[in-house]
Amino acid sequence: MVLLLIVIAVALVFDFTNGFHDTANAVAPTIATGALKPRTAVALCSVLNLVGAFLSLKVAATIASALVAQNLVTLPVIFAGLVGAICWNVTTWYFAIPSSSSHALIGGVIGAMLVLAGGHAVLWSGLVSKVIIPAGMAPLVALVAAGVAVTAARLLTSRVDQGVSTMGFRIGQIGSSSLLSLAHGTNDAQKTMGVVTLALIANGTLSADASTPMWVILACAVAIALGTFIGGWRIIRTMGKGFHHLEPQQGFAAQIASSAVILTSSHMGLPLSTTHVATGSIVGVGFATPNHPVRWKLVANVALAWIITMPAAGLMGAVAYYFAHLIGGTFGVVVLALVAAVYLAIIYRLSKHNVVNAINVNDTLAESDESVDSKTVVAA
Repeated sequence: MVLLLIVIAVALVFDFTNGFHDTANAVAPTIATGALKPRTAVALCSVLNLVGAFLSLKVAATIASALVAQNLVTLPVIFAGLVGAICWNVTTWYFAIPSSSSHALIGGVIGAMLVLAGGHAVLWSGLVSKVIIPAGMAPLVALVAAGVAVTAARLLTSRVDQGVSTMGFRIGQIGSSSLLSLAHGTNDAQKTMGVVTLALIANGTLSADASTPMWVILACAVAIALGTFIGGWRIIRTMGKGFHHLEPQQGFAAQIASSAVILTSSHMGLPLSTTHVATGSIVGVGFATPNHPVRWKLVANVALAWIITMPAAGLMGAVAYYFAHLIGGTFGVVVLALVAAVYLAIIYRLSKHNVVNAINVNDTLAESDESVDSKTVVAA
């Protein structure tokens, strides 16, 4: 029982890091264009993430049943996978890289599972069809959708006074950001719900065909909402100012395109990376807008981070499981949790002295037009 409680607590910590890591997906365009003040945008996003978490359970079902063999999963495996995902999330947050929390979680669990039982314990067909293929398609679909949306918006408002148009799109961004925050909750919060459900099945608390309990839904929804409210300011900077200079028209189009793609994936039960979608949309509106050069070097660096996220988190999960198993029992899990806590504390302390953190979060982010090149992502 103690081990189960530890795993659930660590899962909620991951959900919290998922919230602050992915806040930028929903609010960066809104803040960058000045549609909302940073704190207001983040607060609105956190509330709607909470609401969105209750709207669907299809993604949770996919995480719980379609990626690894349920009959072979153990609580230490889930714990190690979560530790790997948390460490990768915090590491990429430190470097202001908008990587995928979803893929970190999936990679961490699979890495630990491989150490425990080998390749036959992973449902490779489900991994390919529900994770890898959508991961490749999502940013491209979002890029095209956002390009079409911003082109349509530009044509429809070509005869409208620029000041009126800008004001209208800023108001529209409040709605589009709200919709995107809701969509984010329907997808990302589900992943932790799926992992907690998997832990309950592994512990024998739930049967293999059981649905996600309401208390799990509520706990995960609150955790991701709180993480979102804290705000991932470092990544907001990269998403809002890094790829190109966003204008209200572009921000509105990017958020509408992202919302459509994410809600569709949630309906289909696909644990899509909302980071991939949001980034693809932001790049898409820049690509489709004349005289708005995209910083392709930064895009390439971020894409590289996407590619290595799953194997990197998988390696962290595998190492975590190996050492926890080497020490043995609940004591091994506790020791590993303490080691992970120390690592997180070190990263947090380092972030206080990092130049990337020199963002004025007191409502001035939207007013800054300083360029952000690829060095923003790799500077330490």
